[in-house]
Amino acid sequence: MRSLSSRRIAAVALAAAASVVVLAGPASAHVTVNPGSAEQGGYTAVDFRVPNENDAAGTVKLEINLPLDHPLASVRTQPLPGWTAVVEKSKLDKPIKVHGNDVNEAVSKITWTADAGVKIAPGQFQEFRVSLGPLPTDSDNLVFKALQSYDNGDVVRWIDEAKDGQPEPAKPAPVLKLTKSTSADGHGVTATASPSAAADGHGHGDSGSKSEAAADTKSSDSTARVLGVVGIVVGVIGTAFGIIGLRRKDSGSAS
Repeated sequence: MRSLSSRRIAAVALAAAASVVVLAGPASAHVTVNPGSAEQGGYTAVDFRVPNENDAAGTVKLEINLPLDHPLASVRTQPLPGWTAVVEKSKLDKPIKVHGNDVNEAVSKITWTADAGVKIAPGQFQEFRVSLGPLPTDSDNLVFKALQSYDNGDVVRWIDEAKDGQPEPAKPAPVLKLTKSTSADGHGVTATASPSAAADGHGHGDSGSKSEAAADTKSSDSTARVLGVVGIVVGVIGTAFGIIGLRRKDSGSAS
């Protein structure tokens, strides 16, 4: 009977540990924009982070659709070895003013296609970097609907928009949150920093320290969450085996 109880305790502990890992995993498995926020009216550089969720196939194409209800006049991709980026533009129903000039078209889609023999393999992720601007001042977010294609023909559509007060959708679209500008000239820039972003000719490459600090903070938070989950799992398993050891010791004493 005691042996049976010990086995039951171990099974419960392992099940609890597994459930912790399962619950912790999906939170970081979406296509996301990093960093997740930038200042209204400014220019920024972001990474579209794409994890591979398929254990039997590789990601070979990514399509990012840019919102035309809040068009972006300046959109540039950073070269990524092994991938070819194609930028598509669409005519605007109503021109927008940028630095005093009328802009009649804006980028509506970016498609990255992997070269032969290149893919995001199972268990890996890739980041696709883009500079954007000027960001709208009349919205608190930008939604980028994404399509992720695998080499087995599967296509995952990251296009669902989150609703206030409702659970996160199963396939949420990447979202860049926009905050009020804190700069005197109204062109506050967060997370630019890269040479490609500075090369847009707007002189916003001096905000690298902010970008790196934001990225480091996000990375530290992710690491802390992972270590926390590992600690919980180890603690649960350790407690279970401790109980089993005590029961065996009591059993030996009784005999």
